Amino acid sequence: MSTHHKPHLHELGAEEVHDAIRRHRIVLIDVREPAEYAAERIHGALLFPLSSFDPKALPADPNRPVVLQCGSGKRSAMAAAKCAEMGVHVDAHMKGGIAAWKSAGLRTITIDASSGAVVDRK
Repeated sequence: MSTHHKPHLHELGAEEVHDAIRRHRIVLIDVREPAEYAAERIHGALLFPLSSFDPKALPADPNRPVVLQCGSGKRSAMAAAKCAEMGVHVDAHMKGGIAAWKSAGLRTITIDASSGAVVDRK
């Protein structure tokens, strides 16, 4: 990867992202893989796995910028770099990923394996 300058990546905290989702101010994009997303996810996050990540397919709403999220922050930073390479303006991710979200005591959603029901988890 030969980029001359690395775009500045805005790192948002879990509480900040939670508030922005609640106010419909951002679109949260989870770049983890489908099995991880199915096992546990943030309510409202859309799945765009890094393995097949296409920046051009991301929602483009100027009123609701995209914020990337993964498990720990590493893959979301990689996805942001991919966006920059393709000229797609996405410059924010959630610092610490879903791990930081859970550490902050924020709710996630999981699937009950026996019933297939969606379950809120705190």
